[in-house]
Amino acid sequence: MLEVLRHMSPWLVWLLFAAENFLIMIGVLAVGNVLQRQPRRQMFAYSRRQWSIALMTCAINTVITWIGYEAWLMGVILISTDVSWRIFTDALALFLAMDLLMYLFHYLIHQHAFLYKTLHRLHHEATDPVPIDLFILHPLETLSFGALWLILLLPFRLNIYGIIIYLVINVFFGMMGHLGMEPIPENIRRWPGMQYLGTSAFHHGHHRHEAYNYGFYTTIWDRLFRTLRKV
Repeated sequence: MLEVLRHMSPWLVWLLFAAENFLIMIGVLAVGNVLQRQPRRQMFAYSRRQWSIALMTCAINTVITWIGYEAWLMGVILISTDVSWRIFTDALALFLAMDLLMYLFHYLIHQHAFLYKTLHRLHHEATDPVPIDLFILHPLETLSFGALWLILLLPFRLNIYGIIIYLVINVFFGMMGHLGMEPIPENIRRWPGMQYLGTSAFHHGHHRHEAYNYGFYTTIWDRLFRTLRKV
């Protein structure tokens, strides 16, 4: 897979990355629509402003993907393709490391008025988020999250399949956090360990009470740093 990318023309790689990020957004809107049990037409029932910002986010994510691709071509980012136990350990390591880095960044921009106003206030226009709000981000915030991701890749040789698994999980949690409702039945949320996952209600709670629930995938860091608000 990676070797195919290496030998593709640059414009075709750009097109592939752009299509990938656009399809991710459409997939989030489609699956979110199903989970919300909304009419199919509701999937596209957003304002021109929302679509413009979301498409801008997709474009910036495409640029971030391209930067990572170029860094890999230059040997700055190292990626392995072997099929081994590293697939799962790398996916888990990325899951926990990005959860911590995004928690710290998220907490930081909430604690400083200038950073909040500049980077994050746009996203918090949604008190009760809907799926497209996953992509309603200030361009600088999108670039900041992308920079965290690329910096994390620099020191390690990570498995490509582990990276893919992590990226799928990342999109899943992002979608779940912006449903504006909790699709997971209460009896399942009582299962052992579920209290440590960032459910839809957990992130919805952050949109309603901004001083709490800064985590993305888990509640671990909120519990550790005492910023957890139970929902």
